[in-house]
Amino acid sequence: MAQFKNAVVYSRRGGPLVLDSISRLKKLLDERGVNMWFDPMTAQAGIEPSHETKTRDELGALCDLVIIIGGDGSMISGSRLYAQYGIPLIGINRGTLGFLTDITPDQVEVGVNEVLDGDFEVEERFLLDASLMRDGHQIATGVALNEVVLHPGEALRMVEFELYVDGQFAYSQRSDGLIVSTPTGSTAYSLSGGGPILQPSIDALILLPMYPHTLTSRPLVVDGSSEVRIVIGDSNQRDNRLSCDAQRSMQAEPGDVILIKKNPHAIKLLHPLQHSFYEVCRSKLGWGSRLA
Repeated sequence: MAQFKNAVVYSRRGGPLVLDSISRLKKLLDERGVNMWFDPMTAQAGIEPSHETKTRDELGALCDLVIIIGGDGSMISGSRLYAQYGIPLIGINRGTLGFLTDITPDQVEVGVNEVLDGDFEVEERFLLDASLMRDGHQIATGVALNEVVLHPGEALRMVEFELYVDGQFAYSQRSDGLIVSTPTGSTAYSLSGGGPILQPSIDALILLPMYPHTLTSRPLVVDGSSEVRIVIGDSNQRDNRLSCDAQRSMQAEPGDVILIKKNPHAIKLLHPLQHSFYEVCRSKLGWGSRLA
């Protein structure tokens, strides 16, 4: 049986729906003898300003469970913040799709109680580190759970770049950019760009060109431990962007080098025992059910 004693609650924004879930969660955790803490960002957002909090490093050392309230964006943001501490995460869905947040708003008590009772499955998901290099120096970094994207910013034009995988030249290309996606991100931006859906346990990366100039350019799936290197052509303009999960953006200039590789810390998602990736796809993507 799991012995969770201290839980940190993370949410990016307030509102009546989030506050309702927090109120129900606080009542439940009090009844179960679990201490409840708020992430500093959550407290500063005014969601629960009167509740005692600590620094994130202190919470990372103290807490043994992260409860994220919100949509997939909140889960992505919270995952990046707490991955380094090795604390498992569960999500209460207050967003739209909810690929990563399993517990529905009306099942807060049931879902959280199951976790506290030890009735859950653990699933690891890896993240990506992205480094922007200029003249041999690292000038910016980012972490992504879903994808790292090279794109032309606000301008409607193509980007010219070279792609290397584990030091081997793959191709040069002119396109609207490149999506480097994890299996988690295969149901996100990569999916909308025509990329394949990967089972979350697969250790692989999707390299997906965005509207390439040549019709033979297709998604490429490589080993998850590969180092991906993108060299931006000197002929490009200066306002290209490198984005991580659409939550971290860096400006890339001609001649810059982008290095992408697996982050050393994986996140641990806790799912209900009846959790099924394919059932999630059916409900979220509108796949057909069993034939009568």
